Amino acid sequence: MDDELPTASAIKAAMRASPAVLVVEDSESTAALYEEYLRSADYRVKTAGTVAAALSLLGSEHFDAVVLDLNLPDGNGLSVLKEVKRQDLPVETLVVTATGTLAVAVEAMREGAFDFVVKPFARDRLLVTMRNALERRRLRAAVETYESEFGRNRYFGLVGAALPMQRVYRIVDSAGPSTAPIFVVGESGTGKEVCADAIHRRSQRAAGPFVALSCATIPKALQGAELFGRDGEPRGGAIARAHGGTLYLEDVAELEIGLQTKLLRWLETGMVESEGGAAQVPSDARIVCGGPRDPRLDVQAGRLREDLFFRLNVISIALPPVREREDDAVLLARHALRRFAAEESKPFRDIDPAAEYALRTYGWPGNVREIENVMRSVVVLHEGEIVRADMLPLHLAESALQSAPPKVADATTQSAPAPLPAGAKPAIRPLWITERETIEAAIAACDGNIPRAAAFLEISPSTIYRKKQSWEAIDRGA
Repeated sequence: MDDELPTASAIKAAMRASPAVLVVEDSESTAALYEEYLRSADYRVKTAGTVAAALSLLGSEHFDAVVLDLNLPDGNGLSVLKEVKRQDLPVETLVVTATGTLAVAVEAMREGAFDFVVKPFARDRLLVTMRNALERRRLRAAVETYESEFGRNRYFGLVGAALPMQRVYRIVDSAGPSTAPIFVVGESGTGKEVCADAIHRRSQRAAGPFVALSCATIPKALQGAELFGRDGEPRGGAIARAHGGTLYLEDVAELEIGLQTKLLRWLETGMVESEGGAAQVPSDARIVCGGPRDPRLDVQAGRLREDLFFRLNVISIALPPVREREDDAVLLARHALRRFAAEESKPFRDIDPAAEYALRTYGWPGNVREIENVMRSVVVLHEGEIVRADMLPLHLAESALQSAPPKVADATTQSAPAPLPAGAKPAIRPLWITERETIEAAIAACDGNIPRAAAFLEISPSTIYRKKQSWEAIDRGA
């Protein structure tokens, strides 16, 4: 599926294998010499004597590097290099050239070659250059793996690019394919049911049903029938309907203790006893639970059986509130805007910088659900393509005004503070300015490489890109 990533063990196994090198050289004796050099350093080698043979091997087999002579009987070796670039093949190319064709070698490097060696060359020259080429390939793969694992802004139905959400995605990646029970904890509106659905879709039961039940919203008298079914009713309870799939129970501590006992019995035996006790049916369903607080607190308060807690809390996932998710509020708002605009046939497509600032600085006590409600209101009540700050509810605009930052120029050029009079408060620079300086210094130290700077700062590259956009918007307004 689209969201699957290579496992850590698969990546390590691939890195441990001897690198595969394709030698493209029309002289059999010279190709044999290069092959001897490379095999002595534990490379796996294949040879090709023509452009056509090289392209055929590159199209059918995996190689880590290519040693490419440019003068071939059926064409110029540059055509091989251009094809590697066109197909974006993950190989490093080392060009072999004669002294009189250095200009061609430079052209090859413009086309993506890593380096060139001039004939004749010693064994060590080839091996050192090859080792450097493969090290660059390894570093590039590491950056791409980092970006794929830590730069996702969507995961099934979950939306978010902040580091706390990346942790959630990684846990679901690992735990989803298992059958272990999972407990999802998070404030109201953080997306616990959406997370449970992601677990289901990542599991081996994705083709089966996903059945969700909120125990807190069911009257006590009906809880047993909703969960276990009632004798003589063909519909069956939620557990039976989830057979072959996933059952999501929210607020399981709201179940009466007697029903918790029956739930525990089903988890232990796989048999569901309907209300009335006349019938038992098998149900092989994976269970995921959700709640607003650590279930240990429910155990301590006597709301949740301890033995049931240990059955349900095998793996725990904590969903972060929006206020702890960096700039995800804007990402969530933009996602919701486009969804509701499509539903309402409105032309809205983006959010202006002032409205973004209001969304970013508001605390969002209602989390994702509150963001969705705000954006639905904007779409329904207003017209246009761009969401402006004056379209947002008044309390968001007021929150933005109260936390509005000073102009960047004023904050970054101020001189050292003068001594304070007795009793005066010290001048404190806004946190966002310090954050900007830290990030920009990291980017400069990494020679402009944002993914590398993000790795050192332990944040996602997408976070830096979004912050840079917000700073540019503030600079334009300064």
